[in-house]
Amino acid sequence: MTSPAQPLLSMRLSVHYSGKNCVLRDVALDIRPGEIMGLVGQSGSGKSTLALAILGLLGMKNASAEGHVHFRGEDLLSRSEREMRKIRGKELALVLQSPLISLNPALRIRTQLKEAWRAHACGTAADCNNAIRATMASVSLPADDEFLARRPGQLSVGQAQRVLIAMAIVHHPSLLIADEATSALDVITQSEILALFASLNQQTGMGMLYISHDLPSVAGICHRIAILHEGEIVECAPAEQIFASPQHPYTQRLISALPRHTTVTTAAMAHTNAG
Repeated sequence: MTSPAQPLLSMRLSVHYSGKNCVLRDVALDIRPGEIMGLVGQSGSGKSTLALAILGLLGMKNASAEGHVHFRGEDLLSRSEREMRKIRGKELALVLQSPLISLNPALRIRTQLKEAWRAHACGTAADCNNAIRATMASVSLPADDEFLARRPGQLSVGQAQRVLIAMAIVHHPSLLIADEATSALDVITQSEILALFASLNQQTGMGMLYISHDLPSVAGICHRIAILHEGEIVECAPAEQIFASPQHPYTQRLISALPRHTTVTTAAMAHTNAG
């Protein structure tokens, strides 16, 4: 169990890929209950590798980790794959960047939601349908027969991303990992999905790790931001501080590269989050 004074997630780890240099070096990060933590870094900095380490999926990439990943007080790195399967999708959930690739194009939306529910729940068909209706409502999608009978190709990208989020949160996870979850969306849809993440966080108290290369989008919803550069976290601070007074030279370069109007607007958004 996690008390408000204890981190929901606390890690310190290094990750190596077979035949390659160390990808993550002594990365230390913690996420508090109900907090949205932003993780920002350029392509190749190790952001997705960190997500895979938390989820216990490094073996799929022929990688190994050293250190610890404490989730709700237990070290995930010491868990077997069988034990991790009971956690992934239930306590830990993942939303990826391309919903039309992540969703099965051959299966109807109802079928995919049912499979996500049945992976970690037992109950009647009515129980499943009730869970689906409640989850679809929480992501502002219809749960009528016509919509649920559609296949992913019949949805807009924004609708498909909401379905993917619904599948991720159907079991009310303690931690949601969103890995570049808005990078494939247009600006308006991106704004809507960011607002949805913020709303889910406020309504459910679910912790989130929001991974992105886009600083302004991170500032829109995150309480704190960690900057990942060449496999190391070089700075971690409240969002307002990152924009108002960045300490590390790499963070300073990121901020200075933003257009001035964007910088001012983003700093104001960070101030709102800090409040």
